Amino acid sequence: MKKLERRLLGAANIIIKDCLGVKAGERVVVVTDEPCRAVGFSIWMALQKHTDAILVEMSPRAIHGEEPPGLVADVLKKCDVFIMPTSHSLTHTLARIDANKRGARGATMPGITVEMMLRTLNADYRRIARLTKKVCKQLSRARKAYIESEIGTALELQLQRRKCCPDTGIVKHKGGFSNLPAGEAYVAPVEGKSNGMIVVDGSFAPVGAVREPVAVEVRKGAINRLRGNRQLSAIFNKYGRKERTLCEFGIGTNYKAKITGNVLEDEKVLGTIHVAFGNNLAFGGKNKASIHLDAVVRKPSVWLDDRLIIRKGTLLI
Repeated sequence: MKKLERRLLGAANIIIKDCLGVKAGERVVVVTDEPCRAVGFSIWMALQKHTDAILVEMSPRAIHGEEPPGLVADVLKKCDVFIMPTSHSLTHTLARIDANKRGARGATMPGITVEMMLRTLNADYRRIARLTKKVCKQLSRARKAYIESEIGTALELQLQRRKCCPDTGIVKHKGGFSNLPAGEAYVAPVEGKSNGMIVVDGSFAPVGAVREPVAVEVRKGAINRLRGNRQLSAIFNKYGRKERTLCEFGIGTNYKAKITGNVLEDEKVLGTIHVAFGNNLAFGGKNKASIHLDAVVRKPSVWLDDRLIIRKGTLLI
């Protein structure tokens, strides 16, 4: 066996045992597509020592949040564990949400690369889980959040009665869910109440790393104007208010993650924040939309109510 294959199988075994705790006899499905085939196949191969898993390859989706084929959704309804390394995110699809509601546990890995898998899945996820839960507790208590950055972000979010979700990477309970690589505390701000400017200087799904900062003006909870990237403007111009609604606020807690242009990893970088636009039904929001697009900000300062918790990218909790 080649060295790379051995390393991939090692990382896959961390997913299977440490993160998901797969047991003998459980019904496990790996859903992948051509861009993520190497990762999907390595996870399926590693699973053969634990259970009789199946591997499903589908056509790549066109955008993050697009539903998988109906047959894939049917398979997800009948599994105990799902692992989904795909080029576009299935995290906020009804197929994934329904699988969790039926008791399946699992992880999505949107845009995962071989290099990212080898590097980030060797992190100490117990350490990441402790910090993530600590940040999450603060977010759940807060009534509002205020975000600033030196390049122009000045955004206020209302968080009353919205519970934070900890993405720890450890998912061993029925109905549990995580991204992998993991490491973020995220919440659905109250729809219609966000106002201000968010200047994105990390990455923005689906375009990846931004060459120049993208300025997004938010009024009454939705994108009013976007400047700095014609491709993103064209994407959002295709949709209505629900897809333009600010639906998520998250804080990165993974000390091994780094900005690469891949939002899956970028939004987990310790001390970054991200917001997203579109669907948030999966984590306590009320906005049903056909997309979910995340945007990452480097070195922000963040206040929860009147408490400063991040100073220029340094987490103070």
